[in-house]
Amino acid sequence: MMWLGLLERAVVGCVLAGALCGLLGVFIVRLNLSSIGYCMSHAAFAGAALGFLLSQDPLLVALAFASATAALLGPVADKAKINIDAVTGVAFSLNMALAFVFINLIPGQGPLTREVVNILWGSVMAVSVSDLVYLAVVALATSVYVALFWKELMATLFNRKLAEADGIDTKLCIYPLVFLTGFVVTLSLKLVGGLLVFAMLFNPASAALQFANDIRRVVVAAPVIGAVACLAGLVASLAVDWPTGSCIVIASTLLFAVGMILSPKRRRGVEGV
Repeated sequence: MMWLGLLERAVVGCVLAGALCGLLGVFIVRLNLSSIGYCMSHAAFAGAALGFLLSQDPLLVALAFASATAALLGPVADKAKINIDAVTGVAFSLNMALAFVFINLIPGQGPLTREVVNILWGSVMAVSVSDLVYLAVVALATSVYVALFWKELMATLFNRKLAEADGIDTKLCIYPLVFLTGFVVTLSLKLVGGLLVFAMLFNPASAALQFANDIRRVVVAAPVIGAVACLAGLVASLAVDWPTGSCIVIASTLLFAVGMILSPKRRRGVEGV
């Protein structure tokens, strides 16, 4: 019964995390905010490492770290009048440096304890009921946000400058996406791992974009592909005893490769992403 309970938690976690990463990935990819995905995943990773060092809940510290990074990224770029990629590049390298410093300082069994390895590479054994509750809450919040601001998001995706000229405050579209991305990557750490979770923001969305130009279809397809990739990676991980996160990313990459091969847009010479 314990194993069935564990497996059920892993399956539900895979579906929720994969679907959320796929959905948010559509907006991240289409808005050319890929660097934010890298930055937020490593901010969460650094926060989790700090949590282990301070003997605090690594999830809560990771959420705080990711939220602080999200709060700084957009406003700092806007006030400094520089490209957001430059800010995320600095934040990305800083977060990675801090993460490995924190890991090195963790006392006890050396820098790579079982808990730290779970955060690095992901593990089905690490998923708890509370993790699923958090993922469900973020999934609900993301769905409500997308539904309420659908028109504004579509206008921003089509052309941000035209949307701003039409009176839409695109910052109110993009900043919440950054925060939600931080929450999702943080809650996906235990499944996918801090070093690989950013791939789940890009691979499912990029695969979905190979087949459709209609953003509505992409928004539906990307979460499905993300969930399928996570479940396939979970099955592969259990079958061959490889790290869960690695198997999930490999599965999502294979799905993207299949999408590239079968893409009707590629055959017509249309850009897929």
